[in-house]
Amino acid sequence: MAAAHAEHLEHHGPPAPHYSSRVTPGVLGMFLFIASEIMLFGSFFTAYFFVRVVNGTPWPTPPYHLPVYVAFINTCILVTSSFSMHWGLQSIKRGNVWGLRAGLLLTFLMGLSFLITQAIEYSRIGFNTTNGAFATIFFCLTGLHGVHVFVGLSILGFMTIRAFRGHFSAEEHHGVEIGGIYWHFVDVMWIVVYLTVYIL
Repeated sequence: MAAAHAEHLEHHGPPAPHYSSRVTPGVLGMFLFIASEIMLFGSFFTAYFFVRVVNGTPWPTPPYHLPVYVAFINTCILVTSSFSMHWGLQSIKRGNVWGLRAGLLLTFLMGLSFLITQAIEYSRIGFNTTNGAFATIFFCLTGLHGVHVFVGLSILGFMTIRAFRGHFSAEEHHGVEIGGIYWHFVDVMWIVVYLTVYIL
């Protein structure tokens, strides 16, 4: 009794958490956040459906054209960044700190290249949100995704700084895993936007 009482006195703070599944609260929280973001994108895709299918608006509306080739290059960049993100995570799981740093840095640079290319595309595209429903939906969908890329780059920036400061190891890499989940979501969502807006 005395030993148990002494142990109780030495313990401070809340008890250790017990998870009901193999998914940690951080990962579960990220999945729930992504689910809410999918619903946000879904509202814009609904508007796209009504503009293009229900109302029969030409896509793109003449005389405007979409830079399909530039968007394809951007798609290749973003998909490749998903592989470098995966490489970085797998590296730190094996204790390879330099592999993590290289993977995160490459992912950040490719994401930045994507965002810069999209900004240049906007400046040269020849129409804006006042040029009809087609232009409005185009900028809403691609712009919303661009905002998500910016958020992902901010997360990647913090992860990269932490990686170079030695904050991650084979045992402690939870932050990389959560950030990686978000970045993969950004990549997958761009593929959907690219196919819907530029190809179909």
